[in-house]
Amino acid sequence: MSIEPDQLYKIRHSLAHVLAMAVLEVFPEAKLAIGPPVDNGFYYDLDLPRALSPEDLPDIQSRMEKIVAQKLDFTVSEHSIEEALKDFADQPYKKELIEDLAAKGEKTVTYYTSGTFFDLCKGPHLANTSEVPKACFELSHAAGAYWRGDEKRPMLQRIYGICFESRDAVKTYKAQVEEAKKRDHRKLGVELDLFTFSDLVGSGLPLWTPKGNILRLLLDEYVWNLRRGYGYERVEIPHITKKDLYEKSGHWEKFQDELFHITTREGHEFVMKPMNCPHHTQIFARRKWSYREMPQRYSNTTMCYRDEQSGELTGLSRLRSFTQDDAHVFCRYDQAQSEILNVLNIIEQFYGRFGFTLKARLSFHDPENMGAYLGDAATWEKSESELKALVEQKGLDYFVGIGEAAFYGPKIDFMASDSLGRPHQVATVQLDMLMPGRFGLTYTGESGQEEPVLMIHVAIMGSIERFLSVLIEHLAGNFPYWLAPTQIAVLAVSDQFNGAAEELAQKLRTDGLRVVVDTSAESVGKKIRTASLQKIPGKIVVGQQEVDSAKDAEMTFKVNWRTDLAEKYSEGPYTAQNLIQDVPSAV
Repeated sequence: MSIEPDQLYKIRHSLAHVLAMAVLEVFPEAKLAIGPPVDNGFYYDLDLPRALSPEDLPDIQSRMEKIVAQKLDFTVSEHSIEEALKDFADQPYKKELIEDLAAKGEKTVTYYTSGTFFDLCKGPHLANTSEVPKACFELSHAAGAYWRGDEKRPMLQRIYGICFESRDAVKTYKAQVEEAKKRDHRKLGVELDLFTFSDLVGSGLPLWTPKGNILRLLLDEYVWNLRRGYGYERVEIPHITKKDLYEKSGHWEKFQDELFHITTREGHEFVMKPMNCPHHTQIFARRKWSYREMPQRYSNTTMCYRDEQSGELTGLSRLRSFTQDDAHVFCRYDQAQSEILNVLNIIEQFYGRFGFTLKARLSFHDPENMGAYLGDAATWEKSESELKALVEQKGLDYFVGIGEAAFYGPKIDFMASDSLGRPHQVATVQLDMLMPGRFGLTYTGESGQEEPVLMIHVAIMGSIERFLSVLIEHLAGNFPYWLAPTQIAVLAVSDQFNGAAEELAQKLRTDGLRVVVDTSAESVGKKIRTASLQKIPGKIVVGQQEVDSAKDAEMTFKVNWRTDLAEKYSEGPYTAQNLIQDVPSAV
């Protein structure tokens, strides 16, 4: 059975109210906070007299099913602020929401009522609980959640429910969740020994092991070689700056609460850089440029730092220290289209290699909130229309996101669907008609007059750490051969062949391969299983036959390939040169 998105939204929203009703049957003294629908279901935040136990959820689920079976209507009504404050006098979180609405000038609020239960809500909801499909929802878990996401406010209990159009859809989603748990980059990062965190270093500050750093370096080099083909040049910048730079760029006004502040012993104020674009403007500003020398393309892979709240830190997905594969193009206005098209080519080539499906989001400003942006409406409309024309010229699948723009300009943000169908925001290209003017950046035009510079912000992976969190889960840790931290495991049959295994491994290393040797006392079967668990794509067992073949000057050998590579490398034997041909041509 197919259900329209609007109807599914109403089902999820209505079930959030049903959840609150069921909780009040168990905990009549519960204080209600908020209960919205979300992409996979719904949740409700509650202040309860005790912590929920695993046994509570089945009971609450059963009560929800009984409430749904009563075929209750959802009716909407309008009430004055004064009346609402009285009706919710014993609900402090609802009172706070009502007072906030009053402070914004609202005179009335709406309730939705089902039976004897009513809740502060804008809707929309179903007309009746009979519209809830049978077995379409299931409570999944409970977790802590700060009121309004503020760690200084009370900790509430959030009950999550999943909801889809049918029982089968719920089962499918649960199976995807279980698969996602197996692929969780935090779990695989430990199992594959890629990165770690230390309480002494601090949360949100990852430490990269030798294997993990290989991934970072190879991915960055791949992006760099793609960029180099379009004329980019590498630059480097400090990790700190005087706050004056961000005051001039506009970042201080917008983001000062997210910046790490440093005061020198002489009393000077510095910050750790949260982004790189203001620094790059000063590289461009070092001299005068002729129109013949434009564009200038700067590429810079460097760490940035943001003061994220502890509760928002998640594995590699959100950090306090992250690495951007950043680039900025300073160009003439008539060069912008070709430069952005070049970036789109790089993005398609990079993500296509990993099998991602891309969708572009045109991230535009919110005309109802111009105070959040630099510049005037005319500048924004011009730059946004140009980005839309480029996306359509390229034939990209896209949608528009109002209010998603950066404060200095619109963007093309790319959403990558992974192997489980989950969307992730990845690459971005941003058109900036404003920041160059704040720094007085110009070039000398053909007429000898100073002309304004256009700035294009480009990130292919964005945050390398965040991209790796997506890639690890997308591939379930089975990296392509060229990217695998260890490409070949050389496994000695017994101690008698340890020397031959080491000799073969050294030969492979000399030829540029990443090799590990297992000379442990374990059986060959155990060694193969260990290498498989480490997701090493190729394995070479060294016994008497291999020792005999080592006398051959070509040093041929048989490789047992991981399943996903078996067809590509089904024929053997191989020489070391054969094994390096899977590397991207750009690397």
